[in-house]
Amino acid sequence: MARMFGTNGVRGVVNKDMTVQLAMQMGKAVGTVFPGTAAVAMDTRTSGTMLKNALCAGLMSVGSSVSFLGVVPTPALQHYVKSHGWVSCGVMITASHNPPEFNGIKLVAPDGTEASRAQEELIEAKYAERIPAVDGASVGWYSESPGADQAYVDAIVSKVDAEAIRKAGLTVVLDCSNGASFRTSPTLLSRLGVRAITLNGNPQGEFPGHYSEPTAENLRDLASLVRETGADLGIAHDGDADRCVFVDGRGGYVEGDLSLAVLAKWVVAARGGGEVVTPVATSSVVQAAVEKAGGTVVYTAVGSPTVARRMMAGGAVFGGEGNGGLIFPDFQYCRDGAMSAAMMLECVAKAGPLADQIRSLPVYFTEKRKVACPDAVKEGVIRFVDTSTEGAVKDRTDGLKITSAMGWVLLRPSGTEPIFRIIAESRDEEDAKELADKYQTMVEGFIASLAIGS
Repeated sequence: MARMFGTNGVRGVVNKDMTVQLAMQMGKAVGTVFPGTAAVAMDTRTSGTMLKNALCAGLMSVGSSVSFLGVVPTPALQHYVKSHGWVSCGVMITASHNPPEFNGIKLVAPDGTEASRAQEELIEAKYAERIPAVDGASVGWYSESPGADQAYVDAIVSKVDAEAIRKAGLTVVLDCSNGASFRTSPTLLSRLGVRAITLNGNPQGEFPGHYSEPTAENLRDLASLVRETGADLGIAHDGDADRCVFVDGRGGYVEGDLSLAVLAKWVVAARGGGEVVTPVATSSVVQAAVEKAGGTVVYTAVGSPTVARRMMAGGAVFGGEGNGGLIFPDFQYCRDGAMSAAMMLECVAKAGPLADQIRSLPVYFTEKRKVACPDAVKEGVIRFVDTSTEGAVKDRTDGLKITSAMGWVLLRPSGTEPIFRIIAESRDEEDAKELADKYQTMVEGFIASLAIGS
């Protein structure tokens, strides 16, 4: 059957792709592959209760039980699974940053990490089968388990220098995107002695304040309020709060690669060195910051489960992606928006304003392009560009990354769309554009030649 799980679960438009029938069959598949008790949670989307009920019905029908945590962030569910050895797995009903008409199902492995591709394949294979129900006497039980959100906040507070944060007397504007962090993040800031001004802090699944993707465009109100109130920092989450992005004290939106670089430098310096793991698409500013602090960078394919598992294998001290998804292994091996917020507060409290820390980093310029490309010829594009490029260092970790004296360019085929993504980076803005232009022309020319030949 076709692959169901993308880079972060199964997602689709509600009642079109993401239906109650799919959720119920998914519950039966998960309950069969991971029998026992599944911890289930959801974000604030209006369709969440409908899909949760169908998923739980599927789990219970094959004999698995359900511990329902309510509306909590994805990393709170992951912390619960990791902390309760009797839980067989976790299931989150969320579409993260997607618009409100979407919803999805994300699987959490028994150790609290995002499910591996091998585990997802087991679920997909079972989903395709006719899964029999158990007899009536063997149906699983259902219980509500409140308190996972508070336990999660308690654990975060124990992992940072809470006293230093309290003494700093920080003011923060917090944007919860009306998502799953509407309780946990305000509570966390209160526990850390931070004066919080909250935006979009109601559990409204239609995301009326702004869509849950924390982009610069969507966070204009946050940036404006930081400037108006003289706040030290702006903090924003996506819908399920596994990511966190920042606005500096001047109201400037901070690109994810820059916050990743700041925190990577902070963690590595505190540990006296260590390994940081991040995808090949991440800006070189992260490597520059890490190496200056005495650490090393290891690159992986795109995807937080891939990053997390490489961190586990190599004993990395920090990792993450340039989209605000940061992983703190001393806490848990998953993207964690609230932990990111708390660690940034400690960093600002001890090392000074975020804007000043960013100014100390080297400047890189990035160009991003998209080229339409049929799925069937994507590998052919990679081979053509690879054989046509000389005098450069090439990396096939994820697509093709070509590094030269000018900078680097990454050609990466989308796994969900018929497009090629081209990212070019250089210390010189014109060089970045020239690299992007060169390889965009090369890719488009090759695709056009195939169309003429056919």
